[in-house]
Amino acid sequence: MSPVLSANAISKSFGAVRALEQARLTVERGEIHALLGANGCGKSTLCKIIAGTVGRDGGTVLIDEAAVEPGSPRAAEALGIALFYQELSLVPQLSVGDNIFLGREPRTALGFTDRAAIVRLSGALIDRVAAVAGDGFTPEARVADLTPDQRQLTEILKVLARRPRIIIFDEATATLDRRQVEVFFALLRQLKAEGVASIFISHRLDEVFAIADRITVMRNGATVAEFVTADTDRHTVVAAMVGDSGATAVATSHHAAPVTADARLVVEGARGARLGPVSFTARRGEILGLGGLQGQGQKALLAGLFGAEPFVAGQLRLDGEAIAARRPREAIAAGIAYVSGDRGRDSAFAGRSIFENAAIASLVRERRHTIAGTALRQRFAEVLASLNTRHAGLDAPIGALSGGNQQKVFIARWLSPAPRLMLLDDPTKGIDLGAKADFYELARRLADAGTTVIVYSSEDSELLTLCDRILVLNGGAITADLTGERLTPFELTRACYGEAA
Repeated sequence: MSPVLSANAISKSFGAVRALEQARLTVERGEIHALLGANGCGKSTLCKIIAGTVGRDGGTVLIDEAAVEPGSPRAAEALGIALFYQELSLVPQLSVGDNIFLGREPRTALGFTDRAAIVRLSGALIDRVAAVAGDGFTPEARVADLTPDQRQLTEILKVLARRPRIIIFDEATATLDRRQVEVFFALLRQLKAEGVASIFISHRLDEVFAIADRITVMRNGATVAEFVTADTDRHTVVAAMVGDSGATAVATSHHAAPVTADARLVVEGARGARLGPVSFTARRGEILGLGGLQGQGQKALLAGLFGAEPFVAGQLRLDGEAIAARRPREAIAAGIAYVSGDRGRDSAFAGRSIFENAAIASLVRERRHTIAGTALRQRFAEVLASLNTRHAGLDAPIGALSGGNQQKVFIARWLSPAPRLMLLDDPTKGIDLGAKADFYELARRLADAGTTVIVYSSEDSELLTLCDRILVLNGGAITADLTGERLTPFELTRACYGEAA
């Protein structure tokens, strides 16, 4: 039987970054095909090329063995291809029914939107998941009023309403509970019986082995392995994801053994909207990594510790003293610092000077209402120089700096005096290799001086290089604590995909 979809030798670059190189994917008609790979391996980029939302630089895409050019989402939809987006594409102000049929509204004989048909057709789709959808999930319900799992279900129904031949589900089960996942799997099996092909991306290996007929594995932008699910096992799949060298390589951490200093931070039963409960201890002078695939609660944990998204339950102790970080001001007063990888949204005061951006934390921590010019300027000039920050002067606008140098300014704002606890939320995102090396050195200097550093990174290699210990989060819970000989790419990937003990 000929494949319904065949993508061959696909290449794609974003500037100097090579996202895909010789990637391939072959899917049979009526097949549930899992596409796996570690963070940043190119899975989503390949799927977006197939779905017409990203253009390719090279390679071919064939539907029923005929070359096609899915150059836009509408063109891909005309070819029978639909993509479930990992980041939801719903309009919060519209109803469930309006979202499901947005852009494809049924019309009356006079050409007006047929509201009754929208309610009837979307109601029939909702009936397929009604057993697990929860209260208030109706065609007329406003999406903004839905729970996260109901929004996820709406996105799934929106895809099903198009009646495609090929559906790409990118992390479609991420916010669904076990019962909802079972209903979703039942839908996949119905689609399979109807001859619809499904490409299933998931970070949960148990789901993959429960539902997929075949598995394709990607690594570093290339397709590296293809398996019949019934003929392989989880260990073999994970080994393909990390490669031969990654399966045995041990991280070159500063400490050969786990850090055994006194406890700096003790977290007991912390719970947030997307987290918990989690309990752990971070020690003085330790660099503690938060691992796992994106969106598993790492950012919620850091935001909770800093009081930006306060925990709804749990206890925190810093150097033995109970604290309640209900807002960032209280966390700063306790000696907690936070640096975000989203510089534009969370860190930068756009249009203001480097000095103003650097000094703001001191104003809050020291409860200043005015800036003491000379002394404070000298303080931050020295800190920025110690970080090898390239800038024209403290009065230059923050926007004049490169991303790496901006990030150094945002770290410098916390270093005089140094914090007891430094929280780093993907701090090297979007900066060059030289600046990354500077950050690694800085984090180690802080730890050697006694600061506890907790860092989340979307790059596994960064965590393995930098951290003394890694806590792996999955579904908002800590599922593995890796240290010593377990600090390997294989163990980290295995834990991310739910295989760690």
